[in-house]
Amino acid sequence: MGVATPAPAPPVSAAAQAHGGGTVVLAFVPAGERAIASVPGMSVGILSATQGACERGQLLLDIGQGARIASSAYRPSRPPPLTLRAGGRAGAGQLAGWSAVLRRAEDAPQLLQPGLLVSSLAMGAGYVAVAGSGALDAPAAADRAGRVASVSLGPPATLGERIAAARAKRRLVVADLPGGAAGIAEMNALARSRARGDLLLALQRAPNGQGHELLWIGVAGLPGGGGRELTSATTSQRGLVSAVDVAPTILAHLGVAVPDEMRGERIETDGRLDSAGLRSLMARLHVVGGRRLKALGVLLGAWAVLLLAAGLLSRLARGRTSAARAGAVRAWSLRVGALAVLWVPTAVLVSAAIEPGAAVEYATIALLCLLLAAISDALLPWPRAPVAPATVAVLALVIDALAGTQLLMRSLLGPNPILGARFYGFGNDLKSGLAVLALAAVAAALYPSARSRRSALAMAGVGIALAVIVGAARIGAGVGGVILVSAGFAVATIELLPGGFSRRRVLLVVCAPVLALVLLAAIDLLTAHGSGHYTGSILHARSAGDLRDVLVRRYGAAWRELKNHAMPAATVLAVLCALAAVRWRERLLAPVGEDPAWLAALAGGLAAGVVGTLSEDSGPVLLVVAVFALGCVCSYLWGRPPSRAAAPYRPTASTTIAVDAGSEGIA
Repeated sequence: MGVATPAPAPPVSAAAQAHGGGTVVLAFVPAGERAIASVPGMSVGILSATQGACERGQLLLDIGQGARIASSAYRPSRPPPLTLRAGGRAGAGQLAGWSAVLRRAEDAPQLLQPGLLVSSLAMGAGYVAVAGSGALDAPAAADRAGRVASVSLGPPATLGERIAAARAKRRLVVADLPGGAAGIAEMNALARSRARGDLLLALQRAPNGQGHELLWIGVAGLPGGGGRELTSATTSQRGLVSAVDVAPTILAHLGVAVPDEMRGERIETDGRLDSAGLRSLMARLHVVGGRRLKALGVLLGAWAVLLLAAGLLSRLARGRTSAARAGAVRAWSLRVGALAVLWVPTAVLVSAAIEPGAAVEYATIALLCLLLAAISDALLPWPRAPVAPATVAVLALVIDALAGTQLLMRSLLGPNPILGARFYGFGNDLKSGLAVLALAAVAAALYPSARSRRSALAMAGVGIALAVIVGAARIGAGVGGVILVSAGFAVATIELLPGGFSRRRVLLVVCAPVLALVLLAAIDLLTAHGSGHYTGSILHARSAGDLRDVLVRRYGAAWRELKNHAMPAATVLAVLCALAAVRWRERLLAPVGEDPAWLAALAGGLAAGVVGTLSEDSGPVLLVVAVFALGCVCSYLWGRPPSRAAAPYRPTASTTIAVDAGSEGIA
């Protein structure tokens, strides 16, 4: 563990007294965590640099505007090249190409104002660098017009003196430090000269290319002292902040009101610095994205091996007894394989805790899922086994979030900070899958069921609980998750009521997501003080234009996801499977005799996938995940033990669908 020793509080600087407050130095350094953490008084964290593939130019623009969108949402996707022209009036500089930056931001599907940070300061910002370095990070010092208030370019030997001179005139100074020992020495000198009321931010310089979406950041001068880990309300994760948090932190420190257009939050300290732990987190976040589909492929391959072995056994069977045993093995392999997939949300937390190599992680997830599936199948009679993976997964995720162990973020199903995830609760890959898992658990617990208010109440109660978990800022932080869960469980609840669907009940299904969002707003305001993902993006919107920006950004991202890699084919396949399931639902549910609870679960799961597609920026991903999870649930049902006969289902008058306006309501 490397812990930087906090330096004693220095006196208030003359510059701070002259400006009526502190000053801020934003230093870009080509150094890693060890060098930054070695600077006295530094607190350190990981910075999520950009949303999408990282480019230094875009990172600098995001810092200056305090907001960001996916790089693919821009047209063009890459920022225009900028060149600093120094030598203007009173030593000012101008960025050539800035007009193209403004046009690009104006066309983006969100309100973006490049240079907003510096324009919020009355005196502008100063830029200090070594002559001939190419003005690497000057855009961070530019205002809305692309103007840099003062530019100082000179030899490396005078860099420290020139930074001090700029701090005497400007409240914000952006400095490019050299690499190697010289840069580390300059950081230490800045830390030693930092007076009480001054803030020093050291940000690892992003290489001029893609693939460096996570960078190191150090801050000295925050409340709480140095030698701690950084966090912010943007991520709500210890040791992790976002690039859009830099501007609000600077403005808040200088006592300047943070503009509403800035989407970041103030950087804060949280817990003692564990350098080894942060480096481990950084390394883990770099590998999770590439392992997701491969891990699932290994698990599905193991399931296929089970099925092939069972099929081979049935071919080799001779006689009635051997054939019966072969049939039982075949059914068992179908059940266990399907249950194994349902155990994935739990198994990935285990592999995240041990952080093994790729091959070991794939094997760990596959073997653990199959083992848990076999145990749950042995302990719980068919078709009740889905209760186990659903209950354990939800409890494990809640405990992880409340305890701050960060296993979900480190897992293969967690949000992906390396791609600039905007929040760090339940990722879109998990939301619709959890909804299907919970619906299946309720159906399993109620089996054999009948349409009744008691069954509907049980379904509604689980739906409300899951919506609270998915939407709570400290746990799931998912606005779209609340919408899809409430819609899915509303459909399932109505399906279980005597009398089926009526106009009044259809209206209730439509209103359920709205009521859930009202509940989410209350939870956000009570538990997150209005800083949750929902209240931060929707309730804090200042106008209809802001809401339009949110919707355009969301559906633009969904449309891009639809065209991504194999997603078009996966979406078409999911839609065809869903249509086939609706068309032949009686045949699909034959193992449970068209049990009403299981019919409600499948209808609710499909509704959750469709609504999630329409409400989340990952779009078709949620439908594909929901249909895949529903397919696994149906596979489990079709793995019915030969000794278990399907429960007879006898339709009654209460199952007819009422469509007249006077039909019975939910009460």
